[in-house]
Amino acid sequence: MTLAGCASTRADRAGDGAAQPQLVLVTTADWNATQGRLQRYLFEGGQWLAVGEPVAVSIGRNGAAWGRGLRAAPDDGGPLKREGDGRAPAGMFAVGTAFGYAETAQTALAYAPMSASHYCIDVPASPLYDRIVDARRVGDEAVKGSTEPMRRDLHADGDPRYRLGFVIAHNPAHVPGAGSCIFAHLQRAPGEPTAGCTAMSDAAMDELLAWLRPQARPLFVLLPQAQYRAVWKPWGLPQPVAD
Repeated sequence: MTLAGCASTRADRAGDGAAQPQLVLVTTADWNATQGRLQRYLFEGGQWLAVGEPVAVSIGRNGAAWGRGLRAAPDDGGPLKREGDGRAPAGMFAVGTAFGYAETAQTALAYAPMSASHYCIDVPASPLYDRIVDARRVGDEAVKGSTEPMRRDLHADGDPRYRLGFVIAHNPAHVPGAGSCIFAHLQRAPGEPTAGCTAMSDAAMDELLAWLRPQARPLFVLLPQAQYRAVWKPWGLPQPVAD
């Protein structure tokens, strides 16, 4: 299955219409697939138009599971996202703040430079669960037990994955144990699965961040193909078309 706009039209004018709705769509083969396809869309003239070419991405090492986002997960028997399950959340989510190792980035999104004291709290019992915090402000005890330092280059042997990325607003109510610290970030190696995030090449991330506009209230959608076919119409997504 491939995905296209309602009229199979492409909108390659990536900078047009700062306030026109934007969609970042990731589709995978099934719930257990660790690789996917990312396509950008712009809503114009009453239809979703594909922007640019699709790019390869990696997702959770165990595939995907229904997450907590802007649409309720269908009661279809699919897996549900849990902390530490190695699955990327499926569903529709807001695009959150961009982040990275540098002081600035080429993006119109709000951007937060990370330091050695920034952590994302993945400890379900913590009152700061699923939040990026600065240990200089909340104290060292508050980040104790977190396995998500945001400067992985400094804490994890030069790991480049969080050099540039953005928050995928899964679990906005920060429900303990429902999954935390879900990002789009860089690949360490092509095809390497993640702990639950969506990873892509440096070039793909650069292009994506340069394109995203906060005025457009961009959406991030991740779905296996069968689930996409079931929800595209009620969710107002691009129509799937056969190869």
